[in-house]
Amino acid sequence: MSTVTRYESMGEQVVLVTGATRGIGKQIAAQLTEFGATVYAGARDTVDITADNQHPVELDVADDETIKQAIDQIATEAGRLDVLVNNAGVAGPRAPLHENETADIDTTLDVNLRGPAVLTKFALPFLLERSGGRVVNVSSGMGALGEGMSGTYPPYRISKAGLNGLTVYLHGEYAEDGLIANAACPGWVRTDLGSSEAPKSPAEGADTPVWLATFRPGSTAGRFWRNRELIDW
Repeated sequence: MSTVTRYESMGEQVVLVTGATRGIGKQIAAQLTEFGATVYAGARDTVDITADNQHPVELDVADDETIKQAIDQIATEAGRLDVLVNNAGVAGPRAPLHENETADIDTTLDVNLRGPAVLTKFALPFLLERSGGRVVNVSSGMGALGEGMSGTYPPYRISKAGLNGLTVYLHGEYAEDGLIANAACPGWVRTDLGSSEAPKSPAEGADTPVWLATFRPGSTAGRFWRNRELIDW
């Protein structure tokens, strides 16, 4: 059973969304902007952020220096950070693990797991300045241990299972300090990663992460969600 109360507006709140140039990330940034938040849209190349009501910020989650610079920019310009949405991700190699190149495994883990962990590390001092700071990790059912791991994209599956682990850790370590950390499975979405055959639009895929980003203090945290419903790890 879950307890959810939400902000009706996010005016004066500041959000950082990674991988905001296309697909689910672009929709998350757009929907939170419509919700009244000040949105910093993370991109490896800021010219790819075309929305004039968002704040482009150079951010490559595989590059520690751009991570630190992005957080410094937000701290200088906005003076606060209320929500971090770890959305940036790559599919990685599809073949069974024994056929993967080690460099491809490293890249997938760097972007999908190490990047969110390091970015969250630098964001936490700001997220903890006031009760109710949120971390939303955009995960995947492909990383759910209970749903089985056989099939394709082994580094992707492993990285998303690790991202779920990061979510549980953040809840266990910082919930008493007021942090609300949750993971979201957006489902199979029509993106470059998900393919044109997927049943969900990017806007539909963004719905649950955006919903989690609007949680008020006291809402359920440390859990895994799909279609606004709790699912098993």
